[in-house]
Amino acid sequence: MLKKKIVIKGPLLSRSGYGEQARFALRALRSRTDLLEIYAVNIPWGRTGHLSDMSEETNYIHDLLIKTQTYIQSNQPNFDISLQVTIPNEFEKIAPLNIGYTAGIETTKVSPQWIQKCNDSVDKVIVVSDHSKKVFEQTKYTLKDQNGNAVPNWGVQVPVETVNYCVRDFEPEAIEIDLKTSKNFLAISQWGPRKNFENTIKWFVETFKDDEDVGLIVKANTASDSVIDREITQKRLQTLLDGLGVERKCSIYLIHGELSEGNLAWLYKHPSMKALINIAHGEGYGLPLFEAASCGLPLITITWSGQMDFICKKNKKGKKVPRIVKVDYDIKDVQKFAVWDGVIQADSKWAYAKEASFKRALKECLEKEQHYRQQAETLQKHILTNFTAEAKYREFINCIVDEEGQKAMEEEIDSLLADLL
Repeated sequence: MLKKKIVIKGPLLSRSGYGEQARFALRALRSRTDLLEIYAVNIPWGRTGHLSDMSEETNYIHDLLIKTQTYIQSNQPNFDISLQVTIPNEFEKIAPLNIGYTAGIETTKVSPQWIQKCNDSVDKVIVVSDHSKKVFEQTKYTLKDQNGNAVPNWGVQVPVETVNYCVRDFEPEAIEIDLKTSKNFLAISQWGPRKNFENTIKWFVETFKDDEDVGLIVKANTASDSVIDREITQKRLQTLLDGLGVERKCSIYLIHGELSEGNLAWLYKHPSMKALINIAHGEGYGLPLFEAASCGLPLITITWSGQMDFICKKNKKGKKVPRIVKVDYDIKDVQKFAVWDGVIQADSKWAYAKEASFKRALKECLEKEQHYRQQAETLQKHILTNFTAEAKYREFINCIVDEEGQKAMEEEIDSLLADLL
């Protein structure tokens, strides 16, 4: 079978959600090097840091970047397919076949700029969750043509496919943290408007202010993993705690900087850990939630946005049931300060966790620990069975290469050549 030259363009070396997304795509491509000849272009992602480890994968990426640069400099670049891992307003035409791979949208509406770029620059869009797929497909606008006539139902005109992340198994690697509490919760996030971190911490402290044996481990940064960012994040956290106006016996631990997958697995599986908490306004997928669930840690979260792809398991009647500690929520307009022109629409909505429900869920997680541990084990088995690397890589490759069509074309060419001979 003729190999297709594919170039993957994305933040392959970034310590970020999009960085992990780019590396997932690369792993999928590497699973079918019999079909694909891989090239790569690395792009920065905001102010996020870069991978510092020298793993097999990181070394492969560096070698691939050198190979690609050499190819571009010594030849007229001739790629068959481009795979662009970024937000849609950065999509561009690079090859005869262009595929955009994005985390998608955490709200209820895609911006017109994203729609225009999808229609003009790529032949297909791959997203990480059905939530994103639904929003891409259902967002419609009314435009005016050159004559001023209304054109209704304008939206994405290219196919949109969903491919979830897969499970990755890592041996736990301990980190240095002095845990003085035996009932601990975990929150992992970059500290931004969408993540609802202020309320997460505030409501947690108000719930457990009188319990000296409860702790919240906050793995967070503001923009990067630099020393300056750590100081900014520490000050931000301390200012928040000082401003609560309550005497606090519960503990708040801050972890900042790069953690390996093994370090994260150690946190998820720590015997004192009771749950991962996430009351973000919306997730494209919710990778820390997925990782924690695959390790058997109970989840405290809302039943909306990207996490719905993996937090549910069917019951005996075939109905999908969330296997989590549920937090109630309202869908309301995004806050004005969260509006991001061309990305987060001013007229879009997202979820707002209800304070009383979140506080109830926190206490209930401890009071009914055995029940939620059983729910977490059920969810873990479901994820380990249905989100394997083999299955997800195959789904991803099927979105890239029409293997059956290519085989048929080559067989037809072989037949024609045989007839000519």
